[in-house]
Amino acid sequence: MGKAIVRAARATVHLCRSMALVFAMCLFISVICVAVAGTLIGAGVWLIPETVLLIRRVAGAKRYLTGLWTGDEVAQAYQPITGPLRRRLRAALRDPGTRSDLIWAAAFYVYGWTGLLALPLWPLGLLVDGVWCGLLRRHPVVLPLISRLADLEAAWSTALLKPSPQARLAARVDELTQTRAGAVAAHAAELRRIERDLHDGTQAHLVSLSMRLGLALRAYDSAPGTARELLVEARDQAERALTELRHVVRTIQPPILSDRGLAGAVRALAAGSGLDVAVDIEGLADDGPRAPAAVEAAAYFAVAEALTNAAKHSGSSRARVHLARVRTGLRLTVRDEGAGGADETSGTGLLGIRRRVAALDGTVTVSSPAGGPTVVAVELPCVW
Repeated sequence: MGKAIVRAARATVHLCRSMALVFAMCLFISVICVAVAGTLIGAGVWLIPETVLLIRRVAGAKRYLTGLWTGDEVAQAYQPITGPLRRRLRAALRDPGTRSDLIWAAAFYVYGWTGLLALPLWPLGLLVDGVWCGLLRRHPVVLPLISRLADLEAAWSTALLKPSPQARLAARVDELTQTRAGAVAAHAAELRRIERDLHDGTQAHLVSLSMRLGLALRAYDSAPGTARELLVEARDQAERALTELRHVVRTIQPPILSDRGLAGAVRALAAGSGLDVAVDIEGLADDGPRAPAAVEAAAYFAVAEALTNAAKHSGSSRARVHLARVRTGLRLTVRDEGAGGADETSGTGLLGIRRRVAALDGTVTVSSPAGGPTVVAVELPCVW
């Protein structure tokens, strides 16, 4: 009886919240009518995108309430409404999610007024009366009815609010367009960095090497001692050029990933970061299955960038790296106990991580409140 009372009470709260949302729908239906009327006379076209955004917020609230009751998140798929008015209008009208939301709004408005507005009142009265006066013992059948009513309302909302296949496809296309643009930008930035490193480092050493070899060739017959000194300098210059070239190659695809695997490479990063870094590895054995090379490289550079940021900006001497193999791919977090307040717009480090990870369909979450800690969490999907 106790569990039934608690569930019925939760159901009543859910239904009452839905009832409150029905009242809010009255306002939104009025706004829609104003937008339509304004469009007909040509003066209220700008209201349409704002109205669609308003409906999205209401639908989002209903998704949240339904998820609280069912325990399952109700997905959403929308195209962004941004830019000039013409683009915003086109996105609002062509988005399949707009049609789904309008259908839900109309249906919710109808069955909300006919059902939700009246039915939660008598369950609420019976619950209150039963808890305090013992009437629930004389009316036990009421309890499952309240829960079933909430289940039915949640099922209707889920069916109407879940994205259609067209909406999912449109959202996926938009997401892929953005990630492709980010991947292209990241690739272009990487090429510029490699070109700069080769120009400022390796090329400069090779030019100096060529000059010394030319001077040594001139002095070979007339001044053998000078020629010898120049050849020694040329040898040193060649070694420096090789060192610079190895450094550039390592930034493209670190050899340590091939030699020691991702777990060993992350431990090496931690050891050379200048911080006191604790490393936790789960499910990644040295002789076990490995993720694809692109996934390992993205994870490696994400850890490297996060540790570099922690060493430069956090003010903390300690950090922790957690790397785990999960069913859907790789999951890693880098945490420091520094001052927090990391700003993704002030530099290219975190943005570079996002672009590299997004190109592989992964996700990046950054939490950095003022006062710390800063946590960079990355998930990279892959098949093991």
